Parts: sequence; C-alpha cells; structure tokens
Amino acid sequence: QVQLVESGGGLVQPGGSLRLSCAASGFTFSSYYMSWVRQAPGKGLEWVATINSGGAGTSYEDSVKGRFTISRDNAKNTLYLQVNSLKPEDTAVYYCAKGSRWSYEYGGQGTQVTVSS
Repeated sequence: QVQLVESGGGLVQPGGSLRLSCAASGFTFSSYYMSWVRQAPGKGLEWVATINSGGAGTSYEDSVKGRFTISRDNAKNTLYLQVNSLKPEDTAVYYCAKGSRWSYEYGGQGTQVTVSS
C-alpha cells in the first residue's frame, strides 16, 4: 500500500528556512507526479506545489512562488520541499501527496511547520 512519511518540520522565526522530506513506498515513485499540500490551523487543505515524474517540471501556488522549491530524488524514492523566507502565514501541517494538483492522495502524518518569533 502507499506509504508517505514526512519529516523536517519545526519551529522557525520569520525569514527562516527548512527542508521538508517525504519518503515514499508501496508504489513506483518515479512514475508519478508528486505534490505538497498543507493545512493551516482551522483551515482546509491547500495545494502548495507539484513536480512531474522526471523532476523537470514544477508548479507552485502563487503565495509560495520564489520562496519554496519542490524537488525529488527518484533513486531514493524521496520528495523534498525547500521552504525559504518563511512567513507566519506559512504555519501549517505539510503533507506530501501522490499525484498532481487536481488529483492526489495523501495519508501520512504530515510534518508541522510553525513560523513564529
């Protein structure tokens, strides 16, 4: 079965950076688009970024463009999200998801990112 295990979150000050990771198993990772989504306290799920199967194509939600970078290592079955210039409104639980922006599944425990001074 699909397993997605996120890590790398934490408490950072505004302007700080983190690198989130997602270890994937149970499916042919290199064949799928992968995405990051997030859920802020009291809000619904929000799409953040998507990367195509080969890693050459990416897309981002407008508020994170230029600050976040999605990448993948197909040899390691791992998805990454480099998050820079963090803002308090980036505070959320971040989940990796199998699929693209318009059709994805997720099920990991997520990793908490808290941006606060």
